[in-house]
Amino acid sequence: MATLLFTFLFVVLAACAIAAPISEEKRGGIGSDLLGTFNLMEQYAGASYCSNNYQSAGDKVTCPSKTCPLVEAANTTSLIEYQIITSTDVTGYVAVDHTNSLVVVAFRGSSSVKNWFTNLDFKLTNTDLCDGCTAHNGFWQSWVDSRDDILGAIKNYKTAYPGYKLVSTGHSLGGAIATLSAAQLRHDGYDVALYTFGAPRIAGTKLSSYITNQPGGNYRVTHWNDPVPNLPPIAMGFVHVSPEYYINKPNLQTVGASDIKTYSGSINLGGNTRWVVTDVGAHLWYFNSIAQCAVNSIIG
Repeated sequence: MATLLFTFLFVVLAACAIAAPISEEKRGGIGSDLLGTFNLMEQYAGASYCSNNYQSAGDKVTCPSKTCPLVEAANTTSLIEYQIITSTDVTGYVAVDHTNSLVVVAFRGSSSVKNWFTNLDFKLTNTDLCDGCTAHNGFWQSWVDSRDDILGAIKNYKTAYPGYKLVSTGHSLGGAIATLSAAQLRHDGYDVALYTFGAPRIAGTKLSSYITNQPGGNYRVTHWNDPVPNLPPIAMGFVHVSPEYYINKPNLQTVGASDIKTYSGSINLGGNTRWVVTDVGAHLWYFNSIAQCAVNSIIG
């Protein structure tokens, strides 16, 4: 595990050193409504790390770590929960939120050795989302491993929950899979909003542009000097989905609407990418301690 972490951090520094701007636009702040949505979606992403949310379906979404109070205050029921023990160990849940009129597809970030090997499977592979669209092999395989379960769970959601909004969310690795999930669901005719936190680059230019231009809304949130959004390196052919919503605030501090800046373009030197010295702690702090359930399981 230590060797994997060292490799991870080394690649981060290399990625930062080679980044070059292609397109950039900066706007000040966001609205209070969007900030509230970010907080709620961050907590749904964080809840995916809690084992009680990926072991048995039909129960309320909760966080023993006490890091998802907005979710716990809502009337929720999980439709499916899963930990698919394949080479990718893709894990997550689909839940219905009656309070906020949502159907939430959430994916867990890295929590196992298989997840770390998935992160490091950098090869670009063809997808069936659009002609010539390639994606990170590990992230794409994670989506393929979970695709049938997810599509089955939401097949009749419009009939069962009329007027409910479909969202896909995740942190880190979970954000990468959530992006591909949203792309597939939109491809299949669903209206899906995407919310990711500290997600890595997931694809080459063609697929990233395809996802950027899909309707539904893309909200790729990054924080301070989080190293993960700088992976995999641009030199390997990876770029981001646009736009980026950058939290311009250090760790452990309350985030206001004016602290979040928006940058457009698949590559830019503003926001998170501008950092050369990075901090894994910034990856673990998105409005609160987003992966606290995973941290608690490690420290016992």
